[in-house]
Amino acid sequence: MTENHSNHTDNPRVLTGITTTGSPHLGNYVGAIKPAIQASQSSDVDSFLFLADYHAMIKSHEPEKIHQSSMEIAATWLALGLDPEQVTFYRQSDVPEIMELSWILTCWTAKGLMNRAHAYKASVQANEANNDDADFGITMGLFSYPVLMAADILMFNGQQIPVGRDQIQHVEMARDIAQRFNHHYGPHFALPEAVIDDNVAVLQGLDGRKMSKSYNNTIPLFETEKKLKKSINKIKTNLLEPGEPKDADDSTVFQIWQAFASAEQSADMRQQFVDGIAWGEAKKCLFELINQELAQPRERYAELIADPAAMEAILAAGAEKARAVTVPKLAEIRSAIGIRPMGA
Repeated sequence: MTENHSNHTDNPRVLTGITTTGSPHLGNYVGAIKPAIQASQSSDVDSFLFLADYHAMIKSHEPEKIHQSSMEIAATWLALGLDPEQVTFYRQSDVPEIMELSWILTCWTAKGLMNRAHAYKASVQANEANNDDADFGITMGLFSYPVLMAADILMFNGQQIPVGRDQIQHVEMARDIAQRFNHHYGPHFALPEAVIDDNVAVLQGLDGRKMSKSYNNTIPLFETEKKLKKSINKIKTNLLEPGEPKDADDSTVFQIWQAFASAEQSADMRQQFVDGIAWGEAKKCLFELINQELAQPRERYAELIADPAAMEAILAAGAEKARAVTVPKLAEIRSAIGIRPMGA
């Protein structure tokens, strides 16, 4: 089922959520932000992109961190070229219908389904490994967050959900919940499909492992030029001297280079590795390449962070567009489940 509302078309709906925890780093940019912004520019789809600030509460109970992260993430996406006129860009907490739908769907979600959720199972296994009670430290938010995720998707009849392989389960659960609801009340929800891009770039961090906040090996996306240079200089390298041939395929410097370079630039740098480029020189070239791509967005980012009212206005307009879908959709769902005016 695809509804027509102002600002929306009959195109397939692509839905992407960004949890508002932490500050974006180069790995987020290369693996998620850049491809999502490019995809949102297609006229063949309707893109919905939201700040998942209620999801953030599962990971963080620190109000200032969630608030600051929401600002930084909104500013990042806008600075990198997300066009709020072309996409529906909103904050989850500005669309109250999502939370109401979450409760309605909870009443149709089997507890056994939630027992199989990866995040919950991982927490239980960690507790058991530490000889703790199986439910130690596990909140109902962690246990039932796949239902909120299903509400995020089904509220908009999201048909295409771009995810990594480790997140397919969320979409399958949303589909399962939608099918149960539809079977009882009729076809109210589109059945979402996971869209997996196996070519998503996974960037290496300072120590050669996957760039991740949990490894503390990230290069922040919008730090100053000076700090960016300093971070790049911290990338771990081997002890080969200038003039000694180096293996590009075994180098974090080259792996990050490829994520920002053209095919021609990559081939040229690969040859320089064979010719024995000094690590200091290779890192200097990498800094210049990344800085060239990020210099203008960095300025725009600083402007947005300094003007939170402008971002608030963009998100308010996005929420209005989103609610053009969610208000009538929730009215339809309420009516279907029997919550309607007396005598109606």
